[in-house]
Amino acid sequence: MPDAWGLDAWQRAAVHEHRHSPALVIGGPGSGKTTVVAAAAALELGTRAGDGPQPLVLTFSRRSASRLRNRVARAMNRTVSPPWVTTTHAFCLWLLRLAAEPGQPEPRLLTAPEQEFRVRELLTGRGAGVWPPEVQQAIGTRAFARQARAAIARVRQLGLDPEDVVAFAAAAGRPEWVTTGHFFAEYLDVLDAEGSLDYAELVHRARIALTDPQLVQSVRARISRVIVDEYGELDPSQIGLLRALVPPGGPILAVGDPDQVVFGFRGAHPRALAQFSSTFPLADGSPAPVLVLPANHRSGAVVAVAARRVARRLPLPVLGEQVVAALRPADEPETVVPEVSADEVAVMVCASESQQAQLIAEQLRRAHLDEGYAHGDLAVLVRSGRRQLAPIARALVAAGIPVEVAGDEIPLLAEPAVRPLLLALEVVLRGGELDADEAKRLLTSPLARVDAVGLRTLGRLLLETEREATGSAMVGRSPGQLIAEVLSEPERLADLPETAEVGALRALSGLLQAARGTLAVPGNGASEVLWRLWSGTDWGERLRRASRDGGEAGRRADRDLDAVIALFAAAAATEQPAGSGGVRGFLAEVAAQEIPADTTREAEVRGRGVRLLTAHRAKGLQWPVVVVAGVQEGLWPAPGHGAAILEPAELVSDGLSGHSDPRQALTDERRLFHVACSRAARRLVVTAVQGSDGEANQPSRFLAELGVPIVEYRPSERPLTLAALVADLRRRATSADCSAALREAAALRLARLAALTDARGRPLVAQAHPSLWWGLAEPTGAARPAALPVRLSPSALTGLLTCPRQHYLTRQVHADPPRNANASLGSVIHVLAEHARNDDLSIDELAGRLDEVWAELPFDAAWLSDAERIKAESALTRFVNWQAANEGAEVVGVEVPFDVTVEVDGTPVRLVGSVDRLERAADGRLRVVDFKTNKRPPTAAEAASHEQLGVYQLAIEAGGFDSVAGAGARSAGGCLVYLRLPESADLDDYPRQFHQAALSERPSLGEADAGHPSWVHERVSRAVTLVREGRYPATPGQGCQWCPFAASCPAKPSGRQVVA
Repeated sequence: MPDAWGLDAWQRAAVHEHRHSPALVIGGPGSGKTTVVAAAAALELGTRAGDGPQPLVLTFSRRSASRLRNRVARAMNRTVSPPWVTTTHAFCLWLLRLAAEPGQPEPRLLTAPEQEFRVRELLTGRGAGVWPPEVQQAIGTRAFARQARAAIARVRQLGLDPEDVVAFAAAAGRPEWVTTGHFFAEYLDVLDAEGSLDYAELVHRARIALTDPQLVQSVRARISRVIVDEYGELDPSQIGLLRALVPPGGPILAVGDPDQVVFGFRGAHPRALAQFSSTFPLADGSPAPVLVLPANHRSGAVVAVAARRVARRLPLPVLGEQVVAALRPADEPETVVPEVSADEVAVMVCASESQQAQLIAEQLRRAHLDEGYAHGDLAVLVRSGRRQLAPIARALVAAGIPVEVAGDEIPLLAEPAVRPLLLALEVVLRGGELDADEAKRLLTSPLARVDAVGLRTLGRLLLETEREATGSAMVGRSPGQLIAEVLSEPERLADLPETAEVGALRALSGLLQAARGTLAVPGNGASEVLWRLWSGTDWGERLRRASRDGGEAGRRADRDLDAVIALFAAAAATEQPAGSGGVRGFLAEVAAQEIPADTTREAEVRGRGVRLLTAHRAKGLQWPVVVVAGVQEGLWPAPGHGAAILEPAELVSDGLSGHSDPRQALTDERRLFHVACSRAARRLVVTAVQGSDGEANQPSRFLAELGVPIVEYRPSERPLTLAALVADLRRRATSADCSAALREAAALRLARLAALTDARGRPLVAQAHPSLWWGLAEPTGAARPAALPVRLSPSALTGLLTCPRQHYLTRQVHADPPRNANASLGSVIHVLAEHARNDDLSIDELAGRLDEVWAELPFDAAWLSDAERIKAESALTRFVNWQAANEGAEVVGVEVPFDVTVEVDGTPVRLVGSVDRLERAADGRLRVVDFKTNKRPPTAAEAASHEQLGVYQLAIEAGGFDSVAGAGARSAGGCLVYLRLPESADLDDYPRQFHQAALSERPSLGEADAGHPSWVHERVSRAVTLVREGRYPATPGQGCQWCPFAASCPAKPSGRQVVA
């Protein structure tokens, strides 16, 4: 054997002693267990004669096997055939090929998503009636399909048959497990019919094959020694396979660590290590020896001590005093003096997910830029690949950090670039039918590229078109529903005007229609339809251009292209048939990818970026710097199965235990955390979020077990990305608070950055040039002196004075979101109140009218609809009672329009609108009544200065109602009637009223309106000035909390990057 392994004394003993008999080697993280495996394999290969027997090395993953195989091959001093290093499943497949009859086809292995899809199909096909009544409602759910898949896998992992499950369940009185046993038998029949095997069944069939004495003799003749890496990760069925393979007292070397057994969900358990000595006794029947590797060759003292603190809380199987001394040293120091150790452990909690991403980026950049670690020396580990990997990867790429994630780590559905294609494929499968949310997602995706403002503009256009077509102001569908209907019925597009938004809608509709035509062609399936959707837009070309240009956008484009390629590869590899049924099956397979890892197709990584992976995938690996991210309660430890119908852990080798132990689940999670932390050689950083959303957003209990202080993260002001550096330099170059020398130095560095170009002369840091900076020019405005008279409605006056920016975005840009349920409810109450006035309807008749329109209001939940229905009926009751109480009033008119021109500060202003109710007082003056459906009452001061009532009064004084009230009418004031507010606690069925004095009685409200005929003139003057200057500044106020544009408002912290 080569002598270049650098083995310590314990490792040499493990390699050389007991070469021809069973032996177990136990060692903690970094103790050199894998080195022992590789050295033992090299020793056997080095003494191999010609085509004689060679060592069989079994490991827990395909990637681990590849690394170990290469390591052994490189260490040999002479050319040898490739070492026989493989996974247990790959060895079983080899066994079945060896045992197969000539011409017998090789079985096809099902991936985990494919297996779950088979289970779901079989559950649906059998129907719920064969299951016990208490579980029938769950049969069609994906959660039950996952439970059924895990349960039948558990059966084979324990080496049991369907008949055993039926017998155990009958004895325990568990009818759901009885049915599971019968279901498993039918499932096996289906797999046999299609020539497929899942992984658990593969091992079972290999064990059956080894009952043939001739096959056993043939296989044993090829093996000089069986060497098993991570023996503790084997399930009972796999251990049974080894028992059949290794003769009594035969050569088998197993290595493992009871603290690092993390594949319990596959049937592994640390007790297998304790049972090794009796499972593989020596030739004389005595227990096999247990050897120990006590040294740590990986981590520094601080990291090693922190990892062992976590391990202290793990139970140890009975393995002897030497193992206890090595894994639980009694002289463990409570603290490690920093000067003695160059390594580091930090535990940090953040205020938000975005802060956590920033922390991770800072730690990785510190390691790379300040300490010289290559990106490939850094890793970020998480508990859940499906929930955590994709967002962290996107955040790091956005921060300019190169990352590497194996393609099979993240489910396809978690990739943003894949979702619109899969959604479009699903819509095509349904014949083009889609709902409002799906229409929105498709239109705002790269397939159509409509932004939020364009989507609202499109919704408004369709609403107006619908109103014109029906002749009614009330439209029974939301803008989103109208958009979905037009997408489903392309012929309705012909009547729409040619705008950019309509063009995008027309293109998307045509693309979906073309894809439906592709699906209708015989022989076509998911691949062809996806290609039609992908090639029918310029999305691919945009990504290719961005990829060629490089930079952050290029890295994002590369990731999106990789995801799309993975989708097409999955579509090409699927075994689903052509046609709609095959597309439906493919979509189900993709949706079932809860655990993306697939041991037959593990993607390789190149080691050029920061490695992102799950803690399970990190087993057996190490990096100088490791960040363990998102260690939250409810995530790590992961929540238990709760009230699962089929809990696999209940099934044991001799029956059904009747319960699963939550303590065991917590122990498994702690082992996984221990494995993650022990991957670090020099620095370990553990992060969590300390949020305010209850237990689901709290740091894990595991953090305290590391024994180091938990520090609250405070974001660094140091720029860690090029964009942040440019922003910092710009701030210093333009800030009056900085010295002249500092401003000059910052400007000089900006100039140097702006001058950098690539090989084609394109700027590398374009944002450093002042010509691209926002906010340097004066805000634009559009003076419109010719637009006279200025047209102004009462609501426009209120909007302009409340916040000019919100008014402009709402009234001019039409960028406000669709009306919500409250706004729609207010309109309904107004319309019904008008009917009650005109048609003299009773409260019962109004309730009937309310029934006709209620289902069309867009409430988010049924309980909210029920609650608002009660309030609406109460509002209508108050209106009827108010109308009855005011029967004696002389009503001039209801919904009375006005259009009158007044002069304000020399500018003609055209006041337009309509009043809800106009009454004549006893002295002949006119009184305005305005019905409100707001929930918030005004104060007395707000009612006195209510702009809408003021404009109504000004219109009366200017003769706006002469046509209905006679010339020379004067105002008697106004009244606000709040229908959704009771007059008092004792008078719930009568509305609350607020009065405004007549302008003739109270023309001024304070010094602000001095010099004007009335306070209304002053306010109209301010509004007219804003309109004529074309400037609409953001004005903070009480309405900000409901403003739909707050996120981009320059008056708010969240929108201060917006300057206009």
